[in-house]
Amino acid sequence: MPKVEKHLEISKQRTGSPYREVHEWIDHPDFKNERHDITRVLEFAKMFTEKYGEAAAQEYVQHLADDIKSKFGNLIEDIQSHVDKALIYFGAEKV
Repeated sequence: MPKVEKHLEISKQRTGSPYREVHEWIDHPDFKNERHDITRVLEFAKMFTEKYGEAAAQEYVQHLADDIKSKFGNLIEDIQSHVDKALIYFGAEKV
């Protein structure tokens, strides 16, 4: 998953604002798992809307989407690497 600094850079490119408050809040080490809980997305998005406005809430949701894409993308790459190694081990060629 991207580090806070990468999220800030992506937000700045996407919106013109880094939304530091949003990204530091969601990635706070003591609460990171709780704050990435997608079952609470409506609750947390509402909090950001009330505190910083609709655009900040959208960046919170985008942060989650970026992390999901990163996490699952890495997982798929890892699985493919294991499959490739298993095929080589058994003398099969990757098609």
